[in-house]
Amino acid sequence: MPLNHSFWQRALRHPSFVAGGTLVLLMVLCAVLSLFWSPYPAGEINIPNKLAPPSAAHWFGTDSLGRDIASMLWVGSQNSLLVGFIAVGIGLGVGLPLGLLAAARRGWVEEVIMRASDFTFAFPALLSAIMLTAIYGPGLVVSIVAIGIFNIPVFARISRGAANAIWSRDFTAAARAAGQGPWAITWVHVLPNMASVLIVQVTIQFAIAILAEAALSYLGLGTQAPQPSWGRMLNEAQSQIFQAPMLAVYPGAAIALAVLGLNLLGDGLRDVLDPRLARER
Repeated sequence: MPLNHSFWQRALRHPSFVAGGTLVLLMVLCAVLSLFWSPYPAGEINIPNKLAPPSAAHWFGTDSLGRDIASMLWVGSQNSLLVGFIAVGIGLGVGLPLGLLAAARRGWVEEVIMRASDFTFAFPALLSAIMLTAIYGPGLVVSIVAIGIFNIPVFARISRGAANAIWSRDFTAAARAAGQGPWAITWVHVLPNMASVLIVQVTIQFAIAILAEAALSYLGLGTQAPQPSWGRMLNEAQSQIFQAPMLAVYPGAAIALAVLGLNLLGDGLRDVLDPRLARER
């Protein structure tokens, strides 16, 4: 299709898109590959070989329990992607319809939805995770639900703002004059024209979800042992920070590169999907 060809032409010439896409692709490949193979079982303990330096056998060395760092990083990427996909999916699946409803109906419906979003903002992911942990105990599900709840008002506000801008355009006024109802206009005209905004916001919220999952795991509220997690690897590295500082560097670098890649990808997508922004730079 000409549109797709034009998109990829612009995208592959955009440095942020290429750099971010490469980092994200590497992360996804590591996660997919770790489903079938990793240098060692991620939870395999080998005390006699603890704190081994990087070598051909252990690319990034081993931790205080003799576990292979490279294998833990690879398998840990699964949790980051899983939390990102599901938590962002929750936010998009609930927040987008609410935002579209608020823009289409206006009046008291919009006011109720926006005030509910304001109320939800009072419960960031960390606070929600603490409350859920007190009831259900810590775990990966707690992280997903807490981050997903945080994402709902974000997408509700973004979609409502973008939809309101489109509702003020001439072509939506023409559609109303032609007798189309609010839901038909939303589906046919509003949603397709705000897709680029949503795509960019998804990449941003995905990066925030990875960072939030790492923070929750670091605090002991997220992924639990023996399942590897980048955040918990940082927590466990604290006790050897002076003896083996690289134990903290590796998971920290993995988190930083994943978040950087998604932010660069989002920045590149914003320019590629709206070429006017690229010309203004």
